[in-house]
Amino acid sequence: MIFRIFYRAANGIFGKVGLFASEEVMVQLLLHKCIPILLYELEVCALNKSSLQSLDFTVNRFFMKLFRTSDILIVHECQSFFGVEQPSVTLSKRFDKFVQKYAMNI
Repeated sequence: MIFRIFYRAANGIFGKVGLFASEEVMVQLLLHKCIPILLYELEVCALNKSSLQSLDFTVNRFFMKLFRTSDILIVHECQSFFGVEQPSVTLSKRFDKFVQKYAMNI
């Protein structure tokens, strides 16, 4: 379900500004509009490895489409250049922060 909503938002961005916007603008729109949809309240869930890989795959496919490549090494290099973390890394950080806050309230 969340993947469908993410892809709808990402394709909406491509449809509206895809040919006119630079890669920097597209990545910023992804970070501020699409990634929050994908990660919405997942920090409270203990996801298995397969679920985390699915989230990473979704973001990787966006970058593949944006940079017109199928080489995952190029995708990771572009993500590194633009400062984009894999969703699994972001969720891990958020989950740790959530557990710390929860432990302090007990």
